[in-house]
Amino acid sequence: MKQQHTRQGKRITRHTRVRARVQGTSERPRLAVFRSLRDVYAQVIDDNAGKTLISAHSKTADTKADVGERKGKTAIAYCVGQDIAKKAQAAGITTVVFDRGGFAYHGRVQAVADGARDGGLQF
Repeated sequence: MKQQHTRQGKRITRHTRVRARVQGTSERPRLAVFRSLRDVYAQVIDDNAGKTLISAHSKTADTKADVGERKGKTAIAYCVGQDIAKKAQAAGITTVVFDRGGFAYHGRVQAVADGARDGGLQF
């Protein structure tokens, strides 16, 4: 499927390329990140069953955690990563594969990954 040459179309093309290699299983589910202009969302997904196991987003994340030198939306994204890791630990999930969703691995996407790693997830 040919995408338009817009920012969104290019991101979908990159995401399709990433998804060709990254697949979540029940033993090692996929940690998918979506970043909008205002919020950041994270889901732990079992692709074999087609089910979302755990989700977290910036609207409900606990933002009182220690975020180091991060500020603003990056600090909130770090809290989302810690929140998803805490929920995954409670569900018995320790290892995941990271799906950056076609976004560049820096800024808020990297902050989610760092928060998840610091929260105890391995990937």
